[in-house]
Amino acid sequence: MDFASLMSAEISKSSSKPSSSPTPTPTEPTKKYLKRAELEAHRQQAYVDEQAAIQRDRESKLLKKRKLDEEDAARNAERDGKRRRLAEESRIRREEEEAKRERARRKRLGLPELPETTTAEDGTAVRGGEPDIPDPDLVAKLRALAEPALLFGETHVQRLRRYRRLVAPGPAPPAMTSGPIPTTLCLLPEAEMKVSPTLPKDVDGRTFLFRQLASYFTMVLTEWSRALARREEGVKESHQGRQAHGAYAQSRANMAPLFRKFEAGQLEEGILAPMVEIVVAAQERRYVDANDGYLRLSIGKAAWPIGVTMVGIHERSAREKLHESDAAAHIMSDEVTRKFLQSIKRCLSFAQTRWPPEDLMQLMG
Repeated sequence: MDFASLMSAEISKSSSKPSSSPTPTPTEPTKKYLKRAELEAHRQQAYVDEQAAIQRDRESKLLKKRKLDEEDAARNAERDGKRRRLAEESRIRREEEEAKRERARRKRLGLPELPETTTAEDGTAVRGGEPDIPDPDLVAKLRALAEPALLFGETHVQRLRRYRRLVAPGPAPPAMTSGPIPTTLCLLPEAEMKVSPTLPKDVDGRTFLFRQLASYFTMVLTEWSRALARREEGVKESHQGRQAHGAYAQSRANMAPLFRKFEAGQLEEGILAPMVEIVVAAQERRYVDANDGYLRLSIGKAAWPIGVTMVGIHERSAREKLHESDAAAHIMSDEVTRKFLQSIKRCLSFAQTRWPPEDLMQLMG
């Protein structure tokens, strides 16, 4: 083995052995200065820690307050429940005492016994004549009627009675007649339509009078409609025929408010008395007198002053007649009154052609 190979072998041995001495670690240099970003980061971290501590303190206080409130609410609920229980016991005891006294009184007077009361689901009493309905079924029935199932503070008995009121049959609506003007008044036959000239004072007499007036005007309008229907087609299609039918239709529509007043019994006294006078004269076929009554009703008897009514200090003769209250013109009061008064005049004009008078002097012009 030569020298070169020996030297390489020794060098390889020495390089393969681990070094026993530790490598020295460089010491960290201490910072003498800090950056502004590092100072801001330290400040923000301190602020976050402070806010977290404040939040923890606040949450602990809220938790204590909530616990105290829950304890107070529990005590109040217990106290209210006890108060309600005592009030319910007092009410039941009072009702038992009242029922006992009532039974004793009925027994002493010989009256029949009271019906037995049963107890509903919520502890309230139900009369013997009212069968109880379980609360779930009652709620389902109310919902089927599109009604609220539960009302605030409503007991089972109140809910049961509300359901019975809903399903109870109501009063039947009044029947309407099938005449030219439908009305709820019971119309009279022609033999009972004779109106008395004197106005009744009692309620029943007024109601019968309104039925008589409604029956008479219904009869006139019916005969008018039949007379128009009996015309020939050529007459119906003519200008005069269409005008006649228009007058009838307008009169029928304008007299509907008068029939509503008949139904309500609220016709004014200043209109009722002249109207009775008109109908009485028309039924007796005194159409001139009926027309005079219509003029007094529509125009009135008030004087129409011309010129100056007060020219000096002296009182003018008959000047008080200018302001008489009973001579008011009702046709000028409102539009509805004017229309049905004009319709009454049209009914008079037809009546004298349908039922002509025996005295030709009673024909209206």
